Amino acid sequence: MLCNGIIATEMHPNTLYVCCIVNLILFTLVVNHVHAEEVEEKECHKGDENCVSQETAGSATGKRRYLNPKDEKWQPYLDAVKSALRQYKDCEQDTGTCTCYDSVLEKDLAVWREKGGISQDQFHRALERGIGNHYQIINHRLYRSKKCMFAARCSGVEHFILKIIKKLPDMEFILNERDWPQSPKFADPLPVLSFSKVYSQHWDIMYPAWTFWEGGPAVWPLFPTGLGRWDLFRESLDKEAKKTPWDEKLSKAFFRGSRTSAQRDPLILLSRDDRDLVDAQYTKNQAWKSDADTLYMPPASEISLEEHCKYKYLFNFRGVAASFRLKHLFLCESLVFHVGDEWLEFFYPELKAWVHYIPVAQDLNGTRGRDFIWNHLHMEDVTCYWKKLLKEYSKLIKYKVVRNQELQQILPKEK
Repeated sequence: MLCNGIIATEMHPNTLYVCCIVNLILFTLVVNHVHAEEVEEKECHKGDENCVSQETAGSATGKRRYLNPKDEKWQPYLDAVKSALRQYKDCEQDTGTCTCYDSVLEKDLAVWREKGGISQDQFHRALERGIGNHYQIINHRLYRSKKCMFAARCSGVEHFILKIIKKLPDMEFILNERDWPQSPKFADPLPVLSFSKVYSQHWDIMYPAWTFWEGGPAVWPLFPTGLGRWDLFRESLDKEAKKTPWDEKLSKAFFRGSRTSAQRDPLILLSRDDRDLVDAQYTKNQAWKSDADTLYMPPASEISLEEHCKYKYLFNFRGVAASFRLKHLFLCESLVFHVGDEWLEFFYPELKAWVHYIPVAQDLNGTRGRDFIWNHLHMEDVTCYWKKLLKEYSKLIKYKVVRNQELQQILPKEK
C-alpha cells in the first residue's frame, strides 16, 4: 500500500494511520465534485500514455481506458466501493422479525452445537469463575443474583427479557454486564453472554446491550444517567438530520469523546495540527483526573449527538470494547469513518465496509448506512433478537434447570 508515495510498511503505525485518514477525507471531497459514475470512459491502446486496463477497476472485460494521472491515487478506493456494492445484497426483513441477524446467532452458538450442548458441569464451572450474573427463568419468572455490579445495566437488560418472559422456557444463563468479554479463545469456551467481542479472540455469545433501554454510557453533563432509550433517540436524530441536508453540512471530520482507547490519539493530534480538516477533541469521563487523561490538553465541552449531524464526516472508534455511539452516528446521514471494525455488537456484522461506512458509500454520503440502521434496528428488532437468542440458547441446555433459592425474583418496573 502507498500513502503519498511512501510504502506503508516503512511508516510508523501512527503516521500511516493519519496519512490514510487524510487520504480518505480528501478522496470523499474529490469524488463529491466528480462522481465516479459520471466519468467518461474512452477505449484506448496499450501504448498510449495514461492508458490503463479496465481490470484494475474491478472489471474483467479486458478493455483499456484512459485515466487522468491525478485520479490514480483514488482508483483503489473507487474499485473497492464498486466491488463491495456488486457483492452486497441488502437485507430484507419485516420490523420485529430480526432475520438480518440470524447468521450472527448461528455463528455465536455454533461452538456449543458442535459440543452437543451445555452440560450442568460446564455451566457451574463457568459460574464459579464469577464472570457474570446468574439468571434463571422458571415458570415464566425471572430470577437473578442478588448483587449486580452495574444495577442500571442489569435493569436495561431485564427490561427486554421481562417483555418476552411469557414466551420463554425454563433455562439459566450467565450474563456479563461488564464491558470486556469473558471467554477468550486461548482457553476452553465458557457459556457466557456478553454485549461485545472480537470474533477471532472470544467465545462469548453476544446479546443486545443494555443501552437500548438504559444503563449508559453517562455523558456529563448532557446525559448524567446515560443516553436513554434508543427508540426516542432514533426519532430525535432523524429530525435533526433532516434540518441539515448533505450539501449544508460542514465539510470537516468530527469527533468528541473520552480517551478510553489510545487508538483515538492520532486523530486528536491531527486535529491539533489542522482544525480546518478535522475537529477532534477529548472530553472528560468518570475516570478523568488531570489533563494527562485528555492527551495533555484541557478537556473539551461535551457536544450532543444531535450536534454531530452538522458535520459531513463522523468518526467512530472502539472504546474499552465496541463503542455505543456507532448506531447513533449513522442516523445523522453523515459519512461514518468506522475505525477498527474488529470489535462487534450483535448488529455490526451486517454493516459492510465500503457500503455502509467509510471508506465511502456509492452516493458518497451517509444514506446507505442510515437506511440500514433505521430500517433494521428498531426496538422491536432488539426485543426479537433477545427472544431468538434465549430460545435457541435454551435448546442447548442438556439438564433440567432447578430453581436456585439464593436468586431474587426480578419484577417489571412500575410505570
